[in-house]
Amino acid sequence: MTNISAAWRLETGIDERRLPVVADVDVAVVGAGAAGVAAATVAAESGATVVIVEKYGFAGGAAVAGMSGTICGMYLASDDGARPEQIIHGFTERFSGELRVRGGLTAPQPYGKTFTAAHDPLVWREAADHLLTSAGVRILFHTQVIDVVADQGTYRGLVIASNAGVGIIRAARVIDASGDGAVVARGGGAYRFGADGRIQNPTMFFRLGNVDCAAFWAAWGPNTISPQWVSDAIGRARQAGMDLPRNKIWIFDTTRRNELLVNATRLTAPDGRMLNVIDPEDFTIAEIEGRRQVREYARFLAESVPGCAQAFVVDTGVEAGIRQTRTIDGITTLSDDDVVNGVKRHDSICRSPWPIELHDGEKPKLHWLLDDYYDVPYATLVPERGENIIVAGRCLSAEHQALASARVTAQCFEYGHAAAVATLLSLDRDTAYRDLAPRDIQARMIANGSALQTPERQEVQ
Repeated sequence: MTNISAAWRLETGIDERRLPVVADVDVAVVGAGAAGVAAATVAAESGATVVIVEKYGFAGGAAVAGMSGTICGMYLASDDGARPEQIIHGFTERFSGELRVRGGLTAPQPYGKTFTAAHDPLVWREAADHLLTSAGVRILFHTQVIDVVADQGTYRGLVIASNAGVGIIRAARVIDASGDGAVVARGGGAYRFGADGRIQNPTMFFRLGNVDCAAFWAAWGPNTISPQWVSDAIGRARQAGMDLPRNKIWIFDTTRRNELLVNATRLTAPDGRMLNVIDPEDFTIAEIEGRRQVREYARFLAESVPGCAQAFVVDTGVEAGIRQTRTIDGITTLSDDDVVNGVKRHDSICRSPWPIELHDGEKPKLHWLLDDYYDVPYATLVPERGENIIVAGRCLSAEHQALASARVTAQCFEYGHAAAVATLLSLDRDTAYRDLAPRDIQARMIANGSALQTPERQEVQ
């Protein structure tokens, strides 16, 4: 592999050997979303020196900046749907508990054939702050990774930039929790975009205030996914000239009085082409178009849905909600068939019962995994090329439709948990990520509360 530091020196004229060393740590975590917070917290609590780098002034990633607003992926789906059955625990449950004690998480809400819970984005930030600082993580908000320090395919650290200037983080191990595989990409690792370059549409969430929620839910019905009469009303409004690209929309209760969380937009370029938000021009189009569509959907709700006549837009996401960008080429790839068939694996580090929720094309596609789940193998987090680096989050190695299930928040917490445990074992044993035994990672995760069914545990039962 190319020595990226040398390439960076040639391109920029800056010699990283002359840059100040901002930190010299065991573990550098890039991105403070669900996966990054889990990874940094677990690693630091076990005694590793950890720094986390985040471009915003707060933790949360897609959950907060993108206002995705729900912790999806905790509960089984069923045609019965009488009550939520939680099968994801571990760090996911730990973080959910931090939200609950602060009044920042709703009770489970019906979502199609499963359930999800909505969180308060401000409380999410505060819970993350508490966990990171209590664990002793060094937090660098308002900081971006602009390159890596690497030697013949082995990652040695990061080149970072902030208003203070450019500097170096030396790190024995790097966890790429950027969501975009940004560190892997900058280090020359292999990746792809969706199915032959086609990725899922971004969206723009918004919060709607001053809603008569009693009247709204009486008309809307018990499920957060829009009933048929709403989809039909959207179709009529579109024919009358309103720009409402999605007929099927999702609305959730929040922890705040008289407020709803709305997921309604579909963001494409003016000519209808797919947007890849790795490109800042496409990202900009998504932001501007997203805010415009929010106003259209808010107007539709005010004019057509009971309880919303006096409602107003409280806020949109700080950024468009990103569902998919880069997917790394990992040692193992989660396949579409693995998800559809509920494949169980001996090397699992996470379960997922979430449906294939594919936002690619004219309307969302949902494929439910009824009364079942699949296992996500450890090696989907390990890049095919490169040493001393592991990923956590939606950039794991997965086929296009598989990722449309595996990318959600509950699973991202557990990917971060797994990446931290693997990192600690890698450091303790001076062993490459690719050479670790998954059963050793599983054992520590189970001790931390994760729900995993290993062959050894099945024998005991």
